[in-house]
Amino acid sequence: MASFDIVSRIDLQEVDNAVNITKKAILSRYDFRQSKTEITLDKKEKKIRVTTEDDMKMRAVQDTLIENLVRRKVDRKCLDAKESHMASQGMIQREIAIKEGVDSDTARNIVKMIKDQKLKVQAAIQENQVRVTGKKIDDLQTVIQMLRGANIPIPLQFINMQS
Repeated sequence: MASFDIVSRIDLQEVDNAVNITKKAILSRYDFRQSKTEITLDKKEKKIRVTTEDDMKMRAVQDTLIENLVRRKVDRKCLDAKESHMASQGMIQREIAIKEGVDSDTARNIVKMIKDQKLKVQAAIQENQVRVTGKKIDDLQTVIQMLRGANIPIPLQFINMQS
């Protein structure tokens, strides 16, 4: 039986690199001179915290961060930006969560989409991934192509293809 796994993984080192590049870009920008703008990455909690003085600077930092993440091949679907809130001394703070793994609702939708194709494959949810098995590799490749074209709210990777 041939099989593969559907996962959603993020390379935190690339996220860290994008955050550092964003910090350097902020330091060199004229409109951020004399401003108290800070961006940090918490790898354990998988959150990016942006603290700045006003909404305009917050949008500029967020746009620069997303641009650097995309340049480093980190899909922006993995980001979940929370609403900005007031921090100390009139500063604005925003948390951006980094989502990883296939959540149960998305996994159920993926399994339903696979079953709707009426191919001779089986899809099983295993913790934070979905395993697809079938006799023909062509059927598995059809599933992969269908999922790549589907509108799924998280970035997907297809790993462990075994025949």
